Amino acid sequence: MEIYVKLILQFNVSSMDLINEELLDNIKNSISEIVPKRKIGIAFSGGVDSTLISKICTDMGFDVVLLTIGFSESHDIIFSKEVNEYLNYSHHILEIDPETFPKISFDIHKVIDNDNLSWNENCIAFHYVSKLAKSLNLDTVITGNGIDELFCGYNAYREAFSGGQNKINELMDFKLDNELKMMNAVNLVASEFNVKILQPLLSAKFIKYAKTVPISEKIHSSDDLYRKHIIRKLASEVNVPEISCSKRKKALQYGSKIHKFLLKTR
Repeated sequence: MEIYVKLILQFNVSSMDLINEELLDNIKNSISEIVPKRKIGIAFSGGVDSTLISKICTDMGFDVVLLTIGFSESHDIIFSKEVNEYLNYSHHILEIDPETFPKISFDIHKVIDNDNLSWNENCIAFHYVSKLAKSLNLDTVITGNGIDELFCGYNAYREAFSGGQNKINELMDFKLDNELKMMNAVNLVASEFNVKILQPLLSAKFIKYAKTVPISEKIHSSDDLYRKHIIRKLASEVNVPEISCSKRKKALQYGSKIHKFLLKTR
């Protein structure tokens, strides 16, 4: 009986390793297919998504430059510095000027012609990311967008959990549709700087794969505050710093303080 239990445990561990190995292979394949250049900027907050992408790209031989934006003393600036003490990658930071912010946010709203607050906040954030990339002679920036949508990163997935897999899948499709459209608006804004924002984990092939990953590997319950567990486990396995692996989600617009300052200008 004891031998049988050990065999079962070994099988479960092996199965989990295979799941993570398959996830890593699919991420690498998507990056290889989507990213045309070896020198790239990565929109970097220090959170598990952007740090995982940074680590995988570096391991694949890309020349990675971390790009962080935010208002002075914002969470993302402070935390990204802390995480990069472990990584020691090339890291550049652009602090947003509160004096010029109102005009820039107003102009971006006119460009994208959309009143969705989240869209405006993200487009403003990537305006600054693109500006920073341009100053460093980078024309390609990679993001981890798609992870939260495909691996239940958002808090809304907790609310959907009690409705079962169908409810989660419905929310996932809605989130994906919104994200794909929003990133088109982001690239419209980034085009001012001749910078392309790429999202390898929003490719049709990766989306198809990610939807086959069991929900149980993504979210455990309605009380699950961390979620996207398979992503966190993979991050740990590829030696992403633990402070990043275990970090709870903080959206770009909040971590950069863009949300706070944008509301002040309205």
